[in-house]
Order: sequence, then C-alpha cells, then structure tokens
Amino acid sequence: MKEPFVSIDLHGLTQEEAVKRIDKELAKAGSGVYQLRLIHGFNRGTRLRSMIYDWYSTDPKVKRIIPGDNQGITVLVLRELY
Repeated sequence: MKEPFVSIDLHGLTQEEAVKRIDKELAKAGSGVYQLRLIHGFNRGTRLRSMIYDWYSTDPKVKRIIPGDNQGITVLVLRELY
C-alpha cells in the first residue's frame, strides 16, 4: 500500500528538476495519497517555495497548498482527511 503522506526532498534541485520530481509523484499518487510534503529548505529554498505556489495552485490534482510545520516545507493537499 502507498503511504498516505509522501515526502519529497527537493534540496539542491533547480526549479525545472523540482517540477519534474513533483510531477512524477503527482502522477504516481493514487487514491490513498492525501498529501505531498515538499521539503525545499528555507535559506536558499524560497525560490522553490514560490515556484510551488505559482506552478501548482492551478493544478487540478491539488486541492490546496499549505505551509508545512516549518518554513522549509510546503504541503500539496491532494485529498482532504475526514
């Protein structure tokens, strides 16, 4: 069974590499995946954080985007937990 919360480490990736990695995980995410937890870092990860909000805010697979438990993490919510 696939994990309901998938973490993706984006440290050191360019924006283009990060998009490819995120898109790959979005394509693999089945009905059992609720969130993609994107770990981009804070000091040098802010450009990735901005790109995530810009790029995925209109993606039909993403219900909403929320900040993670620290500034270096952004969460793509794919399904709501009820």
